[in-house]
Amino acid sequence: MKRHYVIQGIVCLYLIGSFLSCKENKTLKTSKKETATKEVNEEALTPLLVDQPDILETPKGMVWVPGGQFQQGAVPQDNMAMAHEKPAVKVSVDGFFMDITEVTNQQFRQFVTETGYVTVAERVIDWEELKKQVPEGTEKPHDSILQPGALTFKKAKSTLPNLYDFSQWWKWTIGANWRHPNGPESSIKGKDNYPVVQVSYEDAMAYCEWAGRRLPTEAEWELAARAGNYGTTYLWGDDASELSKKANTWEGEFPVKNTVIDGYELRAPVKSYPPNAYGLYDMAGNVWEWTSDWYNTNYYKEMATATSGLRNPLGSASPFTPNNPYAREKIIKGGSFLCSDSYCASYRVSARMGSSMDSSLEHTGFRTVASIDMVKN
Repeated sequence: MKRHYVIQGIVCLYLIGSFLSCKENKTLKTSKKETATKEVNEEALTPLLVDQPDILETPKGMVWVPGGQFQQGAVPQDNMAMAHEKPAVKVSVDGFFMDITEVTNQQFRQFVTETGYVTVAERVIDWEELKKQVPEGTEKPHDSILQPGALTFKKAKSTLPNLYDFSQWWKWTIGANWRHPNGPESSIKGKDNYPVVQVSYEDAMAYCEWAGRRLPTEAEWELAARAGNYGTTYLWGDDASELSKKANTWEGEFPVKNTVIDGYELRAPVKSYPPNAYGLYDMAGNVWEWTSDWYNTNYYKEMATATSGLRNPLGSASPFTPNNPYAREKIIKGGSFLCSDSYCASYRVSARMGSSMDSSLEHTGFRTVASIDMVKN
């Protein structure tokens, strides 16, 4: 999803998922590690780091994810797999620490309190900046529209024949932000243990800098999600009937009726469902999670031609979204409470989606990771 809209010929909602830079667009300082694909000869490297070093204590709220080698991407039996998940590529990933849960409202509030940080969804919209990234000649929307806000979900009243038009269930809501995830009348009061949402990539990166952490790569995320259970469609295996017991997703006709078989219609508190074998919660469903990789639909095809194995791959060197030349998207993983088997089934391990870096949505959050060089002895 992106954040750039057109309403009656004016830019307020443009391709619903691409409200590009409608906020103050701070340039993110990204390192080569975040923007380049790294292909290496594994035999020339030090041995893969599998076990947690004895000298390192596990940071509070995190677990050790053992290093491993696996096929990243779609598995053969996954009939829902999309082209941008194929073909699977062999990767090796060194071990690292990962948050047990998605970052919660309580944790994000502490960050904001200590730093005074203002999220993208709360900032005044700068039209001069916005118009640089929309089609030339686009007229300025009325000031009443160019107000701080974010994307919120709305149910459809009846069956939708076309599920490719995201605008049928997403709307721009002035006043929506991490404190008011469903709009100005909503609140996170009493929901400290819910995952924080309405956070952009920039917001997640700011939190990581404060916490001394970083976002996972897509390869790290998949390694952690699988927890040693390689070659299956879902975290728990290939049995879709287990879904309601394992994750918070949309069950019923999307986006008309959610049967709430899994217990929640919208977001659920963290740890509401069983953890995987590594002790990680909600790696499927609940809210999407930001990763550091650029979204490029050709990435897997390009990597399939690599002559050697991939060690700690960092994703594509540049973003590419075929239907939107303006998009600069990062990969989000895990799916959310809006993922349905009748639509995308993005609670599958290999599922991936692109989201523009300044997008804030009520079904997107994040969790952090730490390499061994980021943890004090």
